[in-house]
Amino acid sequence: MSKREQALWLDQLPEAFQTYRAGRNIDEVECIIPDLTGISRGKAMPLSKFSPDGALFLPISIFYQTITGNDVELGIDNQWAEGDMTLQADMSTAMAVPWAKKATLQIIHDLVDHDGSPIVHAPRNVLKRVIETYRKKGWQPIVAPELEFYLIKPNVDPNEPIQPPVGRTGRKGSGSQSYSMAAVDEYGPVIDTIYDYAADAGLEIDTIIQEDGAGQIEINLSHGDPLLLADQVFYFKRIIREAALNNGMFATFMAKPMRDEPGSAMHIHQSVIDIETGKNIFSNEDGSASELFMNFIGGTQKHLLEVMPFFAPNVNSYRRFVSDNNSSAPTNMAWGYDNRATGLRVPNSKAHDRRLENRIVGIDSNPYLALAASLICGYLGMVNKVQPTDPCMGEIEDDDAALPTTLDEALSVYEEATELHEALGKEFCHVFGEVKRQELREFHREISPWEREHLLLNV
Repeated sequence: MSKREQALWLDQLPEAFQTYRAGRNIDEVECIIPDLTGISRGKAMPLSKFSPDGALFLPISIFYQTITGNDVELGIDNQWAEGDMTLQADMSTAMAVPWAKKATLQIIHDLVDHDGSPIVHAPRNVLKRVIETYRKKGWQPIVAPELEFYLIKPNVDPNEPIQPPVGRTGRKGSGSQSYSMAAVDEYGPVIDTIYDYAADAGLEIDTIIQEDGAGQIEINLSHGDPLLLADQVFYFKRIIREAALNNGMFATFMAKPMRDEPGSAMHIHQSVIDIETGKNIFSNEDGSASELFMNFIGGTQKHLLEVMPFFAPNVNSYRRFVSDNNSSAPTNMAWGYDNRATGLRVPNSKAHDRRLENRIVGIDSNPYLALAASLICGYLGMVNKVQPTDPCMGEIEDDDAALPTTLDEALSVYEEATELHEALGKEFCHVFGEVKRQELREFHREISPWEREHLLLNV
């Protein structure tokens, strides 16, 4: 690429990046994709080697690995020939890498095969498939995620329990400080760094609050297109981790990192607009809830158990749902108006922003897959006219719609969900399910500290 061609595309980068760059030469370009877990993978190169139209490749086998990096036998023809996928730069996602010492650019790429067809295993393509399914009906889904996570004391020995961080007062964090401004201020340097990095990257934060747990923070994002918001969650996880590291802490997105502290969720607010009119299809002209809104809730209830491996993808995920373990997570599929005891909540709102909040999803989920799964449940409810249960008032005593308590239970339901697999892509669903099964087998081979403490000399 000539210097003139390079200058043309560099000048078209977002204003936030130009401000961050401040006339400096760009040192490196990171070409990244989200894997099944939602972690970035890809290649880095000098600016001179990168072109928005250039050909880059990654082996498809990156989707055939567990969280531990072990390979999974999937019964796919020529699986270990490890054919290449082609990376296509989505330049609308270009933004700064604020923690880099020199000016660095990161760009999310799409994945296609040699014929230009989308790679079905790629989480970003799964979400695009769902958005396109809505578009064919003349609908545009809108989402707003809420990200909960913990700041923790650096944990370098996996055998040691995770501890809350030490803040500016020198005292270890304590729980049950919801919405405390003093608790937020305790970790002010980390939060200031998050704000700075977000500004450099051109990302907006709606609000930041202290959650229930010791060192637990929540960041809320503004509503918008699901692909845009999934990209933002993907980027924010990188930003939050680096901001914590640069302030002597770890940030963790484990669903339940500490036994006696609440788990961390990624609540998803969802609505749908009519593309032609721009109106929220969840509300009638008189402002009342529409039949489509009821169907969206009904479909979510009907299919929620089938998509639990996307909402709670890891063995640790299900510790959030242990109700007697200081958990603020809902353990049911019930719905209600302004009721946080239910898994599905209808917040107080006006007709134009009527929405359903999915409170089941864990922060350890892949944002692309969690959004795709949540939206497809609602879509199937609308097209199949599924009716919801009656709304729940107050606390739920007898729960006939409890969530699974283990990944094994969740996968057993998921593997029988043929309509869901058709909607998300059968080949992708097969690979995802097999990878999760292998992770479960790997986990069951481990011996936990609890077993050594209570069984070693007592049985």
